[in-house]
Amino acid sequence: MNLNKLKIWSVTDGSQGMISQVMGLSKQISPNIREIRIDLIFPWNKLQPGFLPIYKWIFKNKIPHDEKPDILISCGRKSVYFSLYCKKKYNKLFNIHIQNPKISAKNFNYIVSPNHDNFFGSNVLNSVGALHHFKKVNKSTNSKLLTCIVGGDNKHYHFNYKDAYKLCDKLCELKKNHLNIDLKVITSRRTSKPIKEILNKKLKDVATIWNGEGENPYQEAIQSSLFFIVTSDSTSMISEAAISGRPIYIYHLPFKRKSARISNFHDEFSKLGITRDLKNVQHLENWEYNVLNESDRIGSIIKKRIIEDTI
Repeated sequence: MNLNKLKIWSVTDGSQGMISQVMGLSKQISPNIREIRIDLIFPWNKLQPGFLPIYKWIFKNKIPHDEKPDILISCGRKSVYFSLYCKKKYNKLFNIHIQNPKISAKNFNYIVSPNHDNFFGSNVLNSVGALHHFKKVNKSTNSKLLTCIVGGDNKHYHFNYKDAYKLCDKLCELKKNHLNIDLKVITSRRTSKPIKEILNKKLKDVATIWNGEGENPYQEAIQSSLFFIVTSDSTSMISEAAISGRPIYIYHLPFKRKSARISNFHDEFSKLGITRDLKNVQHLENWEYNVLNESDRIGSIIKKRIIEDTI
């Protein structure tokens, strides 16, 4: 079987973290990929799948009619609806969902769920952290580059002014203790304008700051940094940085409400030697761990099983 000829529909609600996950897995299976962004009408856009029946007209996005997919890879609550719809429409469709779908795994050929979700089953493949589309690049590392990746407030974490000032103080301290390092700060789409203003005010003399204007240096930083500091709010950004094999320090934000899932994630990465807490660090330390490339590992398993299922 020529896997390169398989047509894949990569389905998300358009968020970058989900796109990174589905594209990371899709590219491991076949280059023949069509990206589809899902949007739903009310009340389907608010409710978890399983409560309401699924019809073609609940999707605001157009459903392609010029091709028939062989594989559908989805991520996120809204994309579950589309996966279930297509599974009924296309008899031989092989559907894979990334993350816990919150419905029975029997609705899918495979589920790819991170260990910290505690979702297991005979057709569930568990990953360490989040999948993503980044690849390990074997090139010389900038031995001077410390990259701080900044997230923002979300349903689990507060990121207020106090936390921003503390982060800035810590970065200034590290810069003072390591005069030879180049400090780069990269904000995300979730970083609020007030937080960006604090970063600019406090760090403009010691760091290069990217606030969303111009070319995004994120991918280059993932591939060339010697050290990382990442805020605790994003499992995706931490997982992506782990493709580097370089030390990752975590700046822990205060919980809005305690999340067992997120705590499990940080415990797992700490035990694997991937991350360390930034809190009491005054001098950067170098350490090694196994490069984390879960898209490649999970993709290899799925390709093998697809081939076995067609023999």
